[in-house]
Amino acid sequence: MRIDSHMHINGRNINWGWEHNDLIIEAADKLGIDKLAVSIPANRRFPMRDENPFDYNIPTMDEIRQDNDDVLAAMNRYSGRILGYCYVLPGYKESIDEIDRCLDQGMIGIKVYNQYKIWDPVFYPIIEKSIKEKFPILVHAGFATSPEEWDFEPNMSHAADFAYISRLYPEAMIIEGHIGGGGDWEWAIKHLREAPNIYLDTAGSVVDEGMIDMAVRELGAERLLFATDMTMESNVAKIMAADLTDEQRNDIFGRNFQKILDKRGL
Repeated sequence: MRIDSHMHINGRNINWGWEHNDLIIEAADKLGIDKLAVSIPANRRFPMRDENPFDYNIPTMDEIRQDNDDVLAAMNRYSGRILGYCYVLPGYKESIDEIDRCLDQGMIGIKVYNQYKIWDPVFYPIIEKSIKEKFPILVHAGFATSPEEWDFEPNMSHAADFAYISRLYPEAMIIEGHIGGGGDWEWAIKHLREAPNIYLDTAGSVVDEGMIDMAVRELGAERLLFATDMTMESNVAKIMAADLTDEQRNDIFGRNFQKILDKRGL
């Protein structure tokens, strides 16, 4: 079983460059990916370097609901293949109600982007709800390597932020997104060593040799989740090429994420 724990689909407000979602399913078939856990982060576009990211990065609650509705529609269209994350923006008081609406219709967790650090108190009600309801939280993350990159995403959470929230909420199931898509991955792996309830997904367009091997060595295979974040072929290859046992490879490809789903009886 291969479960992609971090993927996206097209919706009415956003297109990731795939002509149609059928092509994503076709690619998954060719790569042996059985299920894809997807979201549609409700961002209209990314800002240019000389623009204020907050002019573009704060979706309305109506936009958030529309994009979550599109994920629900995909879950129905591709029944058994698409697992849905409910995208929320923690600063909106309506977020808890939106999580309830999405979970009631079969979504498996929530996805948050970069508008707030994960340790910001606006996150706490969502984290506490995730513990009570036993669902995972997938968080956009990265450790930028230049001041310009931090200016671009000033509130992006990094591994030290995750380690801090791990100490506050050791029961939570939190996924740090795309180790291969967020800057200094070696720094990130090292900072997660003492955060046992933080999972690390393997997605991202960076395919440096040794990335998965180091993550397994430092964190253990049981804390890694196979993911692609739209870079599908190379992220399957990352796991296949790493120096892993068959048991470790199977854990990363699907068993670890299935154990998360099992906690909600999914």
